[in-house]
Amino acid sequence: MRTLLKYREVWLLAAIAAMVAVISLRFPGFARPGNLAAVFNDTAILMILALGQMAVILTRSIDLSMASNLALTGMVVAMANAAYPEIPVPLLIVFAMAIGLALGALNGLLVWKLGIPAIVVTLGTLTIYRGATFVVSGGAWVNADQMSPAFISLQRGAFLGLPVLSWIALAVIALFYLLMTRTPLGRSIYAIGVNPTASVYAGIDVGRTKFVVFCISGLLAGLSGYLWISRYVIASVEVANGYELNIIAACVIGGVSIAGGIGSVGGAVLGALFLGIISTALPVINISPFWQMAISGGAIILAVVLNARSERKIGRIILREAAA
Repeated sequence: MRTLLKYREVWLLAAIAAMVAVISLRFPGFARPGNLAAVFNDTAILMILALGQMAVILTRSIDLSMASNLALTGMVVAMANAAYPEIPVPLLIVFAMAIGLALGALNGLLVWKLGIPAIVVTLGTLTIYRGATFVVSGGAWVNADQMSPAFISLQRGAFLGLPVLSWIALAVIALFYLLMTRTPLGRSIYAIGVNPTASVYAGIDVGRTKFVVFCISGLLAGLSGYLWISRYVIASVEVANGYELNIIAACVIGGVSIAGGIGSVGGAVLGALFLGIISTALPVINISPFWQMAISGGAIILAVVLNARSERKIGRIILREAAA
């Protein structure tokens, strides 16, 4: 039992269960399986994005451009669908992922080949991609009546009682878990976050690995671009504006260390779910949006404090073992 309680995910899962229980006191129907499944579905896009951000953060980098990547990709595929509705939706999804991958690769190349800090690169591309969205669209919106029914309905269908969007999120979570725990790339990502210098001596190409994680984050942002636009049936310059903060917050709350090397797929998913419950449930029980922001901010600060304490404790253990 004590071993189980050492895991951050267990405490976060307990906090989510406690929050659901408290909310259910005011709104008894909230804890029904159907409603919880709807909350999961509403949070699915954030989960996908948080996983991409987690991979970047684990390498001691950060990607501030994911939401802008999402907006630009979503606008391009929405305009393509409006102009050529006969294009199959799966092909548009592949197109969206290819655009997102290209934008992520640009970030990765600048970090890898030019040695520019990731926060500087992605802060610049955040603005560039958002501006490109305006240029591509001419400031116009793509509305629901301009989108084909197939474009809108694909991820709204259901399978075994769950929406297709939820199944897409579950598939991404499963693939990401295998990537991070069962592949050399996943081990390299963690190794770079723990000690980049030692990783070089171990034969890991740090620059190339960082390039790959930015490609992964861009790919997932591209996929999320289609999912976001088809879900909310509107494409504009303001889509997901400021959403990069939610993505980073989900990672931090889930126990992903900003210093790199520490974090898990389960933690990032639970962090996103925590934020999803806050944004979905608190308005239902008539809590002010300002209190929602305060609760989210407080959770982030608490998570950072817990992460810092955990990292110091791990450091002391390593030192004691080395001395022994």
